[in-house]
Amino acid sequence: MRLYRRPRRAVFLDRDGVLNEAPVRDGIPFPPAMPAQLQILPGTAEALARLKEQDFLLLVVTNQPDVARGSQKREVVEEISRWLRAELPSLDDIFTCYHDDGDACDCRKPLPGLMIRAAEQYGIDLSRSFLTGDRWRDIDAGARAGCRTVWIDRGYAERSPSSPPDARVNSLPEAVDWILRNSF
Repeated sequence: MRLYRRPRRAVFLDRDGVLNEAPVRDGIPFPPAMPAQLQILPGTAEALARLKEQDFLLLVVTNQPDVARGSQKREVVEEISRWLRAELPSLDDIFTCYHDDGDACDCRKPLPGLMIRAAEQYGIDLSRSFLTGDRWRDIDAGARAGCRTVWIDRGYAERSPSSPPDARVNSLPEAVDWILRNSF
């Protein structure tokens, strides 16, 4: 007799501006330049723990184009990821795109490559999963992957998502409240 395991649910989380503070200059968010600048946003650990209690996989999907642009070293981004996983142990994995728009990769959000790769690796049902992000690229990538999307609207001076988010909130704890009310 063969046992079939039900596909898993995940919450995909952008990194900067969702889990940690993103320095904002001229209305645009930027990643921290080094691990010492990383500040976890209030309520993040508790919010992630609530999702974990409901059996969600917690996967970070992050664009880090400064590596391709030459203004950040890949080793520093990887060090930040290690620090983030140590501070937020409920995170299951981190998927990073190191490309810039001109590289024509499938992993740079708004393309859904990181989520599709994660779904294949972890057996995730994208239609039962969520993407939480603070930028238009996040929301559009989540919609393209077939996830429900939650936009943490920080009021950045950039365009809105092309795909209307399923929910619009002000913080990760609010996003988690919405996810838990709307998950099946």
